Amino acid sequence: MFCIGPYQLSSRTLLAPMAGISDLPFRRLCRRFGAAVAATEMISATLQMQRPQQSRMRSVHEEESSPRVVQIAGADPATMAAAARLNVEHGAQIIDINMGCPVKKILKQASGSALLRDEPLVERILKTVVDAVDVPVTLKIRTGWSTEHRNGTTIARIAEDAGIAALAVHGRTRACMFRGEAEYDTIAQIKQHISIPVIANGDITTPQQAHKVLQHTGADGIMIGRGAQGKPWLFLQINHFLETGELLPEPSTDQIVNLVLEHANAIHAHYGKSHGLGFVRKHVCWYVEHYPLGREFRHRFNKLDSADEQNRMLESKLQTCLTTTTAMVCEAEQAA
Repeated sequence: MFCIGPYQLSSRTLLAPMAGISDLPFRRLCRRFGAAVAATEMISATLQMQRPQQSRMRSVHEEESSPRVVQIAGADPATMAAAARLNVEHGAQIIDINMGCPVKKILKQASGSALLRDEPLVERILKTVVDAVDVPVTLKIRTGWSTEHRNGTTIARIAEDAGIAALAVHGRTRACMFRGEAEYDTIAQIKQHISIPVIANGDITTPQQAHKVLQHTGADGIMIGRGAQGKPWLFLQINHFLETGELLPEPSTDQIVNLVLEHANAIHAHYGKSHGLGFVRKHVCWYVEHYPLGREFRHRFNKLDSADEQNRMLESKLQTCLTTTTAMVCEAEQAA
């Protein structure tokens, strides 16, 4: 295990901040399964200062386990510092800075991974935010702007010198987006050049891959993003494998059905039964996507327009979706 500032983490696995995904219900679920840290989805520092109430839903962390982490993004040092102070006032115990998001909307604001092209600005932002708050500040980056400009090690040194408490590195450049396979050599190089904790991120979807990445990079921890979508128990499986070398079985069908229902109800409670519909659809699609009847289930489920209808279908049809094998589907198609 390792520490971020004064916080001794309970495991080596962390949930990645994911826009539109890492909301309070999902964070709570992942923490329950063993994620030591679950940061909020990315919050625009500019929008948060202009419309604090509108951003409040994304940063809410009442009754969350410590340490409570809020991720902010922006390109202006003063605005980032102000947003950091505001979130600390609202209970954030760690501030995470996003310099890894590769999506166009963020890049147009010269934010996220766009900042990797401007090392002096990176330094100003990090120093200003660190000086503005009395809680640990962490940073998430990519390995560089492009495969020809992998300056992750330089950014890492700047981060350590600025007082950053821990660094998460996604094993792709900005130009890679989410295409191709993550590479971990740059993360290993970064780990060799700085003394603060390094967290490896990218394409970690199994306990075996988690162990391999830790061995290859020497990282202190790993960050799980897309691998946890529809599979929040992955944290439990990885933690157990790292501790014992043994693989835990997948949850039973009954356990998954109960978990999905619990997750759906938590989403509706958080957003309201109307606004929560789309969030439930999104997560349910991930839970069923690898099953033979998953596509058909999603097609029918996405047409439902009330929380009660969603719950009824989950209670009556999800079990069948999860237990029907490919052979059974083929037999049914042949009989038809």
